[in-house]
Amino acid sequence: MKFNPKLTVEDFQFFLEHVNGFVTIDMEGRCTYINKQICDFCDIDYKTALGKPIKELFSFSKMMDTIEKKQNFTKTEFYFDQGRFSASTRHPMYKDGEMVGVVEYDIFEDMEVIEAFVQHYIDLDEELKYFSKEMNRHLGAKYTIDQIRGNSYAVRDLREKIKIVSRTDSTVMITGETGTGKELVAHSIHNLSKRKLRNFIRINAAAMPESLQESELFGHEPGSFTGAGTKAKKGKFEIADGGTLFIDELSHMPLQLQSKLLRVLQEKEVERIGASKPIPVDARIIVATNKEPQELLSSGELRPDLYYRLNVVELQIPPLRERKDDIPLLVKYYVDEYNNLFGKNVTKIDPRAKKLLTEYDWPGNIRELRNVVEKSMNYIEGETLYAENIDFGLYDVGDLSLKLIECAERPIEECLRRTERALIMQTLEKFDNNKSRAAEYLRITRTLLYQKMKRLGIPI
Repeated sequence: MKFNPKLTVEDFQFFLEHVNGFVTIDMEGRCTYINKQICDFCDIDYKTALGKPIKELFSFSKMMDTIEKKQNFTKTEFYFDQGRFSASTRHPMYKDGEMVGVVEYDIFEDMEVIEAFVQHYIDLDEELKYFSKEMNRHLGAKYTIDQIRGNSYAVRDLREKIKIVSRTDSTVMITGETGTGKELVAHSIHNLSKRKLRNFIRINAAAMPESLQESELFGHEPGSFTGAGTKAKKGKFEIADGGTLFIDELSHMPLQLQSKLLRVLQEKEVERIGASKPIPVDARIIVATNKEPQELLSSGELRPDLYYRLNVVELQIPPLRERKDDIPLLVKYYVDEYNNLFGKNVTKIDPRAKKLLTEYDWPGNIRELRNVVEKSMNYIEGETLYAENIDFGLYDVGDLSLKLIECAERPIEECLRRTERALIMQTLEKFDNNKSRAAEYLRITRTLLYQKMKRLGIPI
């Protein structure tokens, strides 16, 4: 069928008159066409506009830039004029391969309309940030490298290694004693990596029954085993696709599952329980253990082939006793944290308290330090943390009593006070805070129990 246009040149001119603003210039910058819309908007005499230099009509126009800079592409500029917003788009005009002028068309709106649009954009941006934050809270990594606190060489070296490791997708094995912050390191690696906007999935092998580990890790098909249900279930590997899978307490993973984990690392695919074909996955694997890898190999808890595949990069987290220079900084941080939580104003740490905290060996590492600071903050009334406020628990009267001789003004009385306090607290816990039964158990009167609790700083 032959194309037979029904629109005339006059029709096209009619359409151009109804565009917000439409202007053309020749290579000399003279106006060769302008529509009435923009003339009315800018208070220009339509009859005398043709042939005038564009700069006389619009002092802010940049149409000549297209000619002078020989721009052969579309350019958009934004203007604010006479209480209105204008978006002007200009484009070079060619005829027979030669530039003959420039065309510009404009869209202009009242500022009220633009303000409403901008506010709508701001609201939408806030919503996107909120939902992004919520998604990250549920499926992302919570901690960042800034939360690995300390100025010791060991900590500075660890932070530098984390930054380097985060640039690749290599598997990482994190080793360190309980309470040193292995999970914090795993989160930091993910948050610095190119996968940071994807899922961060954590599995604690020690907290998961062996009978459920395979299904949780690899997923299952409907009816593949008793209790499997009628719907397929994705495993953690599939959920972590594109992101990071962190397996904590690796030594508690059964050897049978270790062989399947090795296959995932080698083949980059998982096979659900009861499935007939594998599913490709791309998840970075980070594992952690509080035992030395060589100890795990010697005891048979870790397959050698899996160890060599996992241990591409090993990050060892030093125990707190090996970086005691960081203890004052950590204590101050936790004191500030519990000031906010408890509504207190502890601003000073007595030198004897600092000495006691620094000389303690911290078998529970940072986790224990935080716990001790929290307990101490519960009983401080003033602005200073004293040695007498620090409570390491029932078992602090052995080796710790020697440190108390240096740190406490009356070490014998302080050891007795700590033991008495711990005994009363355990008794209250035993009887669910029933004061009468606790007093009877301790063979003292209820009135005396209250007096002791007040003296020892035990909440009544």
